[in-house]
Amino acid sequence: MKHWESTLGRVSFINCDPLYHGISKEWNTIVAPPSWLTGHLLRRDCLLAPIPAADYAAHFEELVLIPDIGISSRGEVGSVLLFGNRPIEEMRDIAFPSDSSTSVKLLKHILELKNLNPRPINMGPDLETMLDRCDGALLIGDRALKSATESPSRVVMDLGAEWFNQTNHPMVFGVFAARRDTSLIHLKRAHQALIRQLELFETHPNHRTESIAESSRQSGQTIERLQSYFGEVINRMWPEDYEGLGHFLKFVCEIDADLQFAW
Repeated sequence: MKHWESTLGRVSFINCDPLYHGISKEWNTIVAPPSWLTGHLLRRDCLLAPIPAADYAAHFEELVLIPDIGISSRGEVGSVLLFGNRPIEEMRDIAFPSDSSTSVKLLKHILELKNLNPRPINMGPDLETMLDRCDGALLIGDRALKSATESPSRVVMDLGAEWFNQTNHPMVFGVFAARRDTSLIHLKRAHQALIRQLELFETHPNHRTESIAESSRQSGQTIERLQSYFGEVINRMWPEDYEGLGHFLKFVCEIDADLQFAW
C-alpha cells in the first residue's frame, strides 16, 4: 500500500474531532485548513479529506463524495460567524478569510439576497486586524469560537442559522471527498474507521467525554461550551443534509447536477 492510501486529511479545527479521536494508529493524518486540504486531496497526498463544499463544486468532475459523514448544521453552527461593531446593513466593507471558500460564498450569497454590497477585502483570519481595517469580519472554525467567547457582543450573524432561516435546509459547510479514480477498497476501509469513531462518540459516554476534553485542551474552550457545540456542528450526514448540500450547490455554486458518491 502506498503512503497516501493510508493517509487521511484532517481539518485543523476541532469540528471533526468526533471522527478522528482515538482512530487507529494505522492511519496517518495530514492536518491543514479546509481549503488547503482540497489541494492535498487533488495531489494524492491523502486518500480522502473533509474539504469545503464550495471546493467540491469547483472540482465536481474530479471528486466524489464519501457518504454518511461531513460538517453540517441545522441552525446555529457556532463557528462560522460574521463579526462587527455595527449592523450588517451599515457595513461598508467586510474582511473575508483565506482559509475557507464555502463560508465566503455563503456570506456573499446572503448579502446579495439582502441587496447589500459591502466591499470585500481578502485578509488573513485575525479578528482584530480585520476589524481595524473593515466594518465586518468573517471567521470560521476555532478562531470564530474563540472570538465569540471573548467578544460575544461583536457577533453579528451565525451563517448556519441565517441559511437555515432563509431556506429551511441544513447548511453543509464541509464534505468528505476523494478523487474519482481512488480504489473503493481503500475508501471503504477508511470510511469504516471514521464511522467507528463517530459511533463511539455518539453512543459511549466515556469516549465522548475524553474526546471533548481533548478538544477543550486544543481549543481553549470550556467543556460546557463544547458539549453544546458538538450538537451545533454535526458530523453524521442524513438525507436532509444532502438535500441542503444540493440546494447550496445549485443556488450558490451554480452546480445543477446530482450528487456523485463513491458508492
